[in-house]
This record gives sequence, structure tokens and C-alpha cells, in this order.
Amino acid sequence: MKESLLHYLWKFRKLGASPLSSPLVTTSGEIITVINTGIHNHQSGPDFFSAQLRIGEQLWAGNVEIHVKSSDWYLHNHENDVAYSNVILHVVWEEDCEVFNRSNQAIPTLTLKDRIDPPLLINYQKLLEAKSYNFINCEKQFAEVDTIIINNWLERIYFERLERKVIGVDHLLEVKKGDWEAVLFTMLARNFGTVINADAFEELAEALNIKTIRKLTQSSGELEAVSFGICGFLNEIEHLDSQTQSWKETYTYAKAKYNFKPTLQHRIEFFKLRPPNFPTIRLSQLARLYEKNESLFSKIITVSNRKEFHKLFNITTSEYWSTHYNFKKLHKKRVKKLTTSFIDLLLINTLLPLKFAYARAKGVTKEDDLLKLVRSIPSEKNTIVTGFQELQNFKNDALHSQAFIELKKNYCNKNRCLSCQIGNFILNKT
Repeated sequence: MKESLLHYLWKFRKLGASPLSSPLVTTSGEIITVINTGIHNHQSGPDFFSAQLRIGEQLWAGNVEIHVKSSDWYLHNHENDVAYSNVILHVVWEEDCEVFNRSNQAIPTLTLKDRIDPPLLINYQKLLEAKSYNFINCEKQFAEVDTIIINNWLERIYFERLERKVIGVDHLLEVKKGDWEAVLFTMLARNFGTVINADAFEELAEALNIKTIRKLTQSSGELEAVSFGICGFLNEIEHLDSQTQSWKETYTYAKAKYNFKPTLQHRIEFFKLRPPNFPTIRLSQLARLYEKNESLFSKIITVSNRKEFHKLFNITTSEYWSTHYNFKKLHKKRVKKLTTSFIDLLLINTLLPLKFAYARAKGVTKEDDLLKLVRSIPSEKNTIVTGFQELQNFKNDALHSQAFIELKKNYCNKNRCLSCQIGNFILNKT
């Protein structure tokens, strides 16, 4: 038995108590009437705040604490903790000792060992004690879950994931003292750096700052040259050609003018990256994006559909990179622009959270417009998305792929089946 199941049973009143079954009774024989189970507390302190109960003839308002064994009260030293002085009911799987509060008064106890419906307990054991699953606990029962339940849950947890990203935007906005353009550049820099170089590219964004970027983009090539210089690339080139010599001269002048740091603390990596994702290519594309678009944030806020976003981000590298991936080797000339899939990732990870955060800050959040946009973006391709698609056919859009990632990482992997609507459906199936 796990305490999380007991929390679930109490929260949703799965206590085997109905007009046709025996009433809830404390271990001392007093009848319990649950008026309000209380607010589920996920932090330190009692498990449920502000519950309302009638125990015997007395009406109580206070907290409820839940344990597998009543002796856990003493194991956790609750008898000495003032936070537990207002516990009005101790809900346990089994009572192995009587429990007293700080005032040495006995706390009414409810045992659940003989009150759980057998089918629910069997389903719970199958769900959380599975030994043969390959992907998620409920993979064998997943196809039996009503499609409406699944789709409603996926939409809800997509917004959970989006909300966490929006909190990150709000925090960054506070750091940037309300400058939305600065927030955008920092977020874009992280995404252009991909997972491998995200921290280094964010450090570059901090070194540049948005005011300097606005000045550098007034002259073609300056932002690119300075980016390469701050990253330390220009000092590593053994034989300078005309372009790299020009970049180095530009950076040397800008370094003295703007007092840039010598180099980054984070190392720029090429290892394990495909050439189109090399930091040299991404830095050039990011610089060209800002050269081409003055007040980029304002443009992003006015754009409302995927086609317009792709038009806005239709960016190529500077000419030098049409024949290079790094500073060492030439190759046959080819255009290197932001791909459709890369722009879609920018939409998912940067632009949508930013637009949502901005709209909410202005009090004009339109969830329907957001849903329409995210559903127009094709699904990401990864092992998590593939795993869920093999269990059931879903729409090929970013709402589903983002929801799958949230579901797998923050519910399935953590065995939070009791907090999942899919798990709840399976748990209560008869």
C-alpha cells in the first residue's frame, strides 16, 4: 500500500461509504460525516487543509493527515510539530497504535483497509505493480480508455506544459526589467543553440544585450562578426581569409567600443551536431534574422498563423557560410536557410509561450487562437511521440506531441497514475 492511493481515496471519496453501505466510523466507534474533504496540500504540512467533518455530534473544521500506518505519525515526529496541532482526523490504511497530538489528546482515526472496493484495488495493483510494460504502466489498457477522456486530458496537460514555459518567460521578463525584445532575443538564442549549446548561446545573449544588438544591426555583418568574436572563434582561425579578417577587425573595434568580455565561460560544442546545426551556421542565421527585422518582437506579436511565421523566419546565412560549415573547410556552394522543422520548433518552444505570456500580461489571452495555431504545427518526431502513437492513432499536430512529452515525463515516468485522468479511468473500470 502506498500513501498516494490513500490520498486519492480520500480526495475523491472512494471510501466505500454510500446509503447502502456501512457508514464511516472512527476506531472508537463515532460516525464520520464528510462535508468537505479539504484542499489537497502538496507541500510540507498536513495532507488536506480546511476539511469539514461531523464526528459523532460535533462539527469540526481543520486538517486531515494521511498515513499507511498510524504509527507513521510518530515516525515523522508530527506529535512535536505545531503545524499538525489542528489535525481533526487521521486517515490510515491500518491502525497499529493510538495517536495523540501536542496537547496529548487522542486524534480520531479512520482506517481504510476494509473499505476499498476490491475491483479498484485490483486495478491499482495491475497499474502500478506492472512488471512487463515496455513504455508506460497502462500500455495494455490504454486502448480501452474513451477517446474523449484522452483528448480532453491531452489538451489540459498541453496547457500545463505551456504554463510552465510561460512562468519562465515571466521570470526572464522580470530579469530584463520589462523589455520584451530582450526576452525574445535571449529565448531565441537558447533555441538557436539547440540543446548542446543552449547555455553558451544564452551567455552570448547576455554579453551582447538588446541595446547593443540594435546598434550592431544597423550595419550589415557587424552582429555576426561580434558573435563569432565573443564566442572565441576568430582567435582560433590559423589562416585568415578576406572575410574572416574583416570580421576580426570589426570585432576588435566593437570590443573596444562596447567593452565585451574576452570570451564565454561555456564552451561552444560541435561534437554530436549535424553540420546544419553547427553553432557557426546558427549564429549567422540568428544575426541575419535581426539584421532583416527591426523590432522583431512587435512583428511576432502581430503574426497569427504558421504560414506568416515561416515567412518571417525565412532566413539564410551570410554568403561566407554558403561554402562553409566551419572556418576550416570549403565545400560546394549551397543555401543554408532555417528549415521548416526548425522554425516549427521555434514556434513551439519560444514564440507561442512568448505570445501567450504577452497576451496574458495585456489581459487579452485567447486560448482558441492559440489552440488553432498549435494544431496547425506538425507533430515533433521523437521516441515519446512514437510510443504513444503505437498505442493509439492520434492527430499529427504539436498539441498532441507536446502533451505526450508532458504526460510521459511528468506523469508516467513518475508513476503519477492517480493524478492522471487516463489512470483514473483505468482505476475505476469495473
